[in-house]
Amino acid sequence: MVHGSEVVNQIASNLATVRERIAAAARAAGRSSDSIRLVAVSKTFPVEDVRAAYEAGQRDFGENKVQEGLQKIDRTAELEIRWHLIGHLQSNKARKAGPAFASIHSIDSIDLLRRVDAAAADAGAAPEVLIQVDLAGESTKHGIAAGEVAAIARAGRECRAARLSGLMLLPPWSEDPEVTRPYFRRLCELRDRLVTEDIEASHLRELSMGMSHDYEVAIQEGATIVRVGTAIFGKRTVRT
Repeated sequence: MVHGSEVVNQIASNLATVRERIAAAARAAGRSSDSIRLVAVSKTFPVEDVRAAYEAGQRDFGENKVQEGLQKIDRTAELEIRWHLIGHLQSNKARKAGPAFASIHSIDSIDLLRRVDAAAADAGAAPEVLIQVDLAGESTKHGIAAGEVAAIARAGRECRAARLSGLMLLPPWSEDPEVTRPYFRRLCELRDRLVTEDIEASHLRELSMGMSHDYEVAIQEGATIVRVGTAIFGKRTVRT
């Protein structure tokens, strides 16, 4: 399937707009836009959309589900894409995910970290991994409480292949980015506090936070990775 030029051009235009807004938010915060990685969240969108974004210069893509991600990885094998798993990872899928994804944002237990590390080591892979933190105590979301992060970070020192690189946050949903700002700020404060304790700064250099509706606020509060889907690919249609 080949995408029509209208769709390809729209994705390229959307990407350019998002990049401009990232650069503006970075400047306003006194930061370099080079310090922020844009992950284009391609979940539920066809592989043709991934290719269109790739042609427009995008190299980092995010998927929520392991199976959908693996299918797209296979179908874009000739492209130099860094694939990010940003959705919940079940322990029984760690063996598939560990070698396949360049970055896994959803580590929420020591056991899962060790499973991913073992799978990556066996396959000769070296994925980056981030600890997913739940700062709101939402029962509907995955992630660990702030007080549990240090234990997983310390376990990261023992990894043979996986490289612990930071924290990820999925705050309570709100259309108003000012509502989510305090959560972004708290994640940054948590990272800074852990670094003053006994966690290596290199293991916590990344803060994955901010999506299509609030990534500019996330950048103002210290995000180094933003996960943007709708603003690039358009609104998702519900699959039946």
